[in-house]
Amino acid sequence: MQDIKKYIEESSKKELLSFITCGSVDDGKSTLIGRLLYDSNSLFEDQIKSLSTDSKRFGTCENLDFALLVDGLASEREQGITIDVAYRFFQSIKRKFIIADTPGHEQYTRNMATGASNCSLAIILIDARKGVLKQTKRHSYIVNLLGIKNFIVAVNKMDLIAYDKNIFDEICKAYNEQVRPFLKSDVLINFIPISALNGENILKNSDNLSWYKGLSLFEFLDEIKLDENKNDEFILPVQYVNRANLNFRGFCGNIVSGSVKINDEIVVLPQNKKSKVKGIITSDIKDLTSLNPKFDKKAFSNMAVNLLLDDEIDISRGDCIASVNNTIKLSNKFKAYLIYMSENKFSVKDGQKLLIKISHNLVEVGILNIEFKKDINNFKDTKSDFLELNDIAYCTLKMDKILALQNYEKNKNLGSFILIDKYSNETVAAGILEEILEDEKSSRIYTQTEKELNSFIRKHYPEWECKKI
Repeated sequence: MQDIKKYIEESSKKELLSFITCGSVDDGKSTLIGRLLYDSNSLFEDQIKSLSTDSKRFGTCENLDFALLVDGLASEREQGITIDVAYRFFQSIKRKFIIADTPGHEQYTRNMATGASNCSLAIILIDARKGVLKQTKRHSYIVNLLGIKNFIVAVNKMDLIAYDKNIFDEICKAYNEQVRPFLKSDVLINFIPISALNGENILKNSDNLSWYKGLSLFEFLDEIKLDENKNDEFILPVQYVNRANLNFRGFCGNIVSGSVKINDEIVVLPQNKKSKVKGIITSDIKDLTSLNPKFDKKAFSNMAVNLLLDDEIDISRGDCIASVNNTIKLSNKFKAYLIYMSENKFSVKDGQKLLIKISHNLVEVGILNIEFKKDINNFKDTKSDFLELNDIAYCTLKMDKILALQNYEKNKNLGSFILIDKYSNETVAAGILEEILEDEKSSRIYTQTEKELNSFIRKHYPEWECKKI
């Protein structure tokens, strides 16, 4: 029992690193994760026995097929590809890890973007026999957009090219020439040759790769420095209004940045109403029904809290409580990168309204303009009026309501969103807010049909006064 308590106590003190494995189909992402779990002794005996049995039935190699540890769906095993995002956990002496194994197939790029959204590091795998492919570029660009600044480019299957250093150097050069110039300048890239199947350069350096003098993959994961959240503004998007009794009104949510203490002055957005914090209730405080519940003195980022305010202010789900010196902007118009996820083509000319889910808000939105689409082969900007599956586009959007916004790099919660089809309820795009524009008081967005009708009336019946139809 004491050993278990000691293990839990030591584990709770370790730093948490979430990372994603991505790259093209069959580059070895699932095999790498399986090997990491196996080599770090994170598997139970029954899991190893099950893996041995499954490898004989479904495996694609003579020995243990480590990909089967994460490819659990029947269709994944039949096709030998990853479809859904699989999360796995393990730890080293220094850190705890959450791995997101994501699909490499173009059709499931949306799943890859979902898996990358909460990660701090990306392992981008490249098959040493194939080099830099289209999906290598697409995945690199997406994780770059999502704010990941630590890249490990793992050139896999070195055993299949006789551990040739020249081929490894050529792949590194190609990646630096074809991809690196289009990533943000503060992205750090480390290259490492590996064989995930054989476990070479995974836990420790391999004799077959003696020409490589850098760290093993496990050492990289332990030693790499992570970016800390530099945003110290207190921001709490309101998720729920808690009425425990007639005399109690608390505003619940997760603190996404900064800290708050009793008597701090705050502002409620978008109402721009000021007040002071009267009480802070966390999960440790159970009794909310008493007239005088006990309060915590302070709360920090990533904590779920219940705030009580001095003043009676009309606050509902989707509003934002923030420090008075915040840099949040109020607007209904902005520019953002969209990762289009639907197989149904979307035309801006149709003027179709969508729903936008941003923080805890769900309002109508229109795509006013596609500034450009990114050609993933050469990263050039191209003009277009429509969006198709896997397109990455920079667009101008306008919502029907003014909301509290920040750009994605400053605040992921207020700067990321999804777009939903109003009729099918399909998630059609994920968005990363880049630039907040001046708000427009009128939320009216004309469809193409309305524009043509108004133009016809003005031309042929100028005597008619037609402001809106």
